Amino acid sequence: MLFHKTLVNWYLENKRDLPWRKTANPYHVWLSEIMLQQTRIAQGLPYYYKFIKEFPDVFQLAEAPQEKVLKLWQGLGYYSRARNLHATAQFVASELNGKFPENYKGLLKLKGVGDYTASAIASICYNEPVPVVDGNVYRVLARYFDIETPVNSSAGIKEFKLLATELLDCENPGTYNQAVMEFGALQCKPQLPLCESCPLSGSCLALKNGKISQLPIKLKKAKVRKRYFNYLVFISEENTTLIEQRLGKGIWEGLYQFPLVETTTRLKEEEILLEEEFISFAGKDPKQITLYNSSPIIHKLSHQHIFTNFWLIKKNKLPENSVSIENLSEYPVPVLIANFIQDYNFSEY
Repeated sequence: MLFHKTLVNWYLENKRDLPWRKTANPYHVWLSEIMLQQTRIAQGLPYYYKFIKEFPDVFQLAEAPQEKVLKLWQGLGYYSRARNLHATAQFVASELNGKFPENYKGLLKLKGVGDYTASAIASICYNEPVPVVDGNVYRVLARYFDIETPVNSSAGIKEFKLLATELLDCENPGTYNQAVMEFGALQCKPQLPLCESCPLSGSCLALKNGKISQLPIKLKKAKVRKRYFNYLVFISEENTTLIEQRLGKGIWEGLYQFPLVETTTRLKEEEILLEEEFISFAGKDPKQITLYNSSPIIHKLSHQHIFTNFWLIKKNKLPENSVSIENLSEYPVPVLIANFIQDYNFSEY
């Protein structure tokens, strides 16, 4: 079909030089695909190099402590990907003797591997004729065929998957899948697509109908939740502080943070002093308390915005489980806290 031949020819001339495109090693391809979920290549590439250097194969990743994996992942976001990555490495190493499943259905059973990732690995590494459908593919197909079905609806997911299957180059599925994704990333971009130089412009229905800026269509996202975090940054005369590990299934599971008091609104100093959780951490009469940031630091996640205050609390001594401030950098923490640690000069307090 002209469509897939055009895309493959474009790809061979325009593709970016990326390390995971030089191999069919499923460990390398899997690692890159997990890292690039909801992440730009420019952001993910340094992390890919770090992981390959630190963990050259799935056995070494499996043997690493989870905290080390989370620390290397720090700043990349969506930390459930890192936890799933580690769990899958342990499963592949211990249960499959280090060998990844060699087909779509087998790959789909791995933790953290969904339809898109399983299709990408199966087609690139094993030449299995299964189509990939990611954001770039949705955009290319929606525009080229002028499809108004919302891409994030049940009907849209089915429709685009069926269409992608029909368009697939079954003889060379790995190259074609990479071609259509790369085309969406570089040519048929979300904003300011390069329609004038597009090899498909002559038959693109959205271009013909003046609907490029309207497609693809997405259903509105759920309302963003607002949360108010008060981090208690204790500093003792012995230059130690307190940190705790986040447990449960919420955001940043397994990462470390300063003791946290979450409230329903932003609090003033006289209000934070009355919070029961604050008293349990700091006591009724902390030696000195100062608000580090004059206005809340807003950390935006996909479905929630976190309004953050860092409260500096001076204490003569802290419990035995306190940690040296010099060693804070060894712990995996959310980027919100990593930025605070980097910006704040503890020695001047």
